[in-house]
Amino acid sequence: MPKNKKRNTPHRGGSGGGGSGAAAATAATAGGQHRNVQPFSDEDASIETMSHCSGYSDPSSFAEDGPEVLDEEGTQEDLGYKLKGFIDLTLDKSAKTRQAALEGIKNVLASKMLYEFILERRMTLTDSIERCLKKGKGDEQRAAAALASVLCIQLGPGIESEEVLKTLGPILKKIICDGTASIQARQTCATCFAVCCFIATDDITELYSTLQCLENIFTKSYLKEKDTNVVCSTPTTALHISSLLVWTLLLTICPINEVKKKLEVHFHKLPSLLSSDDVNMRIAAGESLALLFELARGIESDFFYEDMESLTQMLRALATDGNKHRAKVDKRKQRSVFRDILRAVEERDFPTETVKFGPERMYIDCWVKNIHMTSLRRFLDQGCSTTCSQMNSLRNVFELGPPVMLDAATLKTMKISRFERHLYNSAAFKARTKARSKCRDKRADVGEFF
Repeated sequence: MPKNKKRNTPHRGGSGGGGSGAAAATAATAGGQHRNVQPFSDEDASIETMSHCSGYSDPSSFAEDGPEVLDEEGTQEDLGYKLKGFIDLTLDKSAKTRQAALEGIKNVLASKMLYEFILERRMTLTDSIERCLKKGKGDEQRAAAALASVLCIQLGPGIESEEVLKTLGPILKKIICDGTASIQARQTCATCFAVCCFIATDDITELYSTLQCLENIFTKSYLKEKDTNVVCSTPTTALHISSLLVWTLLLTICPINEVKKKLEVHFHKLPSLLSSDDVNMRIAAGESLALLFELARGIESDFFYEDMESLTQMLRALATDGNKHRAKVDKRKQRSVFRDILRAVEERDFPTETVKFGPERMYIDCWVKNIHMTSLRRFLDQGCSTTCSQMNSLRNVFELGPPVMLDAATLKTMKISRFERHLYNSAAFKARTKARSKCRDKRADVGEFF
C-alpha cells in the first residue's frame, strides 16, 4: 500500500468532536472524493472583527463562558487522537485536505488549552505550518498563518514560542511584502505575524522591524497630493486597514522613546485617512488616533496637539454623519464608534465595558485594553474566555492576577437554569418595550401640541 494512503487512514479514536474542518478533512481522505471545504472566511480579517468589543451584560454568560470542566478522561484522549489525525493530514497531497486539517487544528486549539500536548509536538506543527506557507496558495496560506498565531498564544511567552516565531516570521513577512500573493493571504499573514510578535517576541529589534514592515503597507493610503481631499479605496485597502490595526497593537508594547518617534511621524498624517471613502478605513484611522492620544497623554499629562480644533471638527462630523449617499448600516456603525472616539479625544474618557468569564470580571476601561481584547478575540473566538482564565501570560496583560480555581461542583451551582434565563430575557424585553412606548408617546404629544 502506498505511504500516502497509510498516512491518510483516519484514527478510530478521533471521531469524538472537532469542527466542520475536521469532518471535511476526514471525509476527503476516507471516502476518496473531496468535498467542498469552506475556505477561511474573508470576514475573519475584516475591520468589523477588529473593531471595539461590546460589553457582556447577559447573566446567562456568567457560567457558560467559564472554563469547561472535563468530567471524563476520554474527552482529552479523543482530542489528542483528533489532533494527531489532523497533523497527519497536513502532509496530504490535496490542498483542500491540508487546508481543512489546518483549520481543524486551529479550531481545537482556539477553544481548548492543550499546552502539554502542543509542547510535545510544537516542532511537528511548526514544520507543517512552514510547509503549507511555502507551497500553499491563498486559502491554505491563510489557514496556516491563523494556526501559527493560535500556536503562539497556546505556548505563551517563552523560548518555545520564540523558536516558532523565528522559523515562521521570515516566511510570513515575505508573503506580506509579496505583491503577487493574494490580498486576502497578505492580509491574514500581516495580522497573524503581528499577534505572534505581540505574544512571543523578546527581541526589540524584531519588534521594530515588524512595525516598519506594517508601516510600509498602510502608509501607502496616506494622501500623496495636497490638492486631493479624499482618500480613494483600492484593492489593497483591506490590507492597509489590517496592517494599521495590528500596528497599533504592537505600538502598545513599545518603549516610550519609540512611541514618541512614531507619534511625531504619524500624528499629523493619520487624520488624512478620516476622509477615506471606505468606512472601515475611517473607523480604523479613528481608533488609531484615539490610541495615539491615550499613549501621548500617558507619557505627558499636559500633551498638546496643534490641530486639535480641526481634528475635533472632523471627528464630530463623522459622529453625526448623515450623508445620503452612504449606506445606513455604515452610517450607524460609524456614528457609534466615532462618538466614543470623540469622547476619548476631547474628554480623555473611555466608555467602560465589562467582559465576564466564569466567576471573574474584566473591565475594558482604555483603548489599550480594548485593542488587546479585540485582537485576542480575533483568533480565539469562543475560546477567549477559557484562555484568559487559564493562561498566566494573558492574565498579566489584562491585569487579572492569579487564576481563580473552582471545582466542578461550584461551577455547577453558579449555572443559571434555562427557566431563569427565560424569565430574565422576558423582563428585559418588557422593559425595553415600555421605554420605547414612552418615547413614542412623547413624540406623539409634541406633534399634537403643535
